[in-house]
Amino acid sequence: MDMTSARIARRPPPGLFKLATNAWTAPFWAAARRRELVAACCADCERFRMPPTPFCPHCQSQSVDWRVLVGTGSVYSYTVVERAILPGMEPHLPYVPAVIELDGAGGVRMISNLVEVDIERIRVGMPVRVVWDEQPDASAVIARFAPA
Repeated sequence: MDMTSARIARRPPPGLFKLATNAWTAPFWAAARRRELVAACCADCERFRMPPTPFCPHCQSQSVDWRVLVGTGSVYSYTVVERAILPGMEPHLPYVPAVIELDGAGGVRMISNLVEVDIERIRVGMPVRVVWDEQPDASAVIARFAPA
């Protein structure tokens, strides 16, 4: 494919993201500000859980360790958004919401976006790496994923 005709996955409009944290998710967002990708892991049975929950679904423990991950993974599922559903979205199309299976996290999957990739090249199983996007108002740093 000629790169002049490539359609590159863009970042979704910043206005679509509104950060809401609680005691169980705050460590994730604090790590993101440091550009570290982390996942909640039960401190007792050592199984990962995302999203983080008050009780481990395997052993019911409330003890959590936040483990730093390598920042890579693979595409588990995705869709390409090509139509604007809100005014002002056109410059952000196409964007690609995706489910990423995170390396080193025992099968944990994370919902994010694919960026910096020709949408014709995206495939389930494609290796990806984390890239960090800071919100324009500096309210959060968001993990997105690009080809590895």
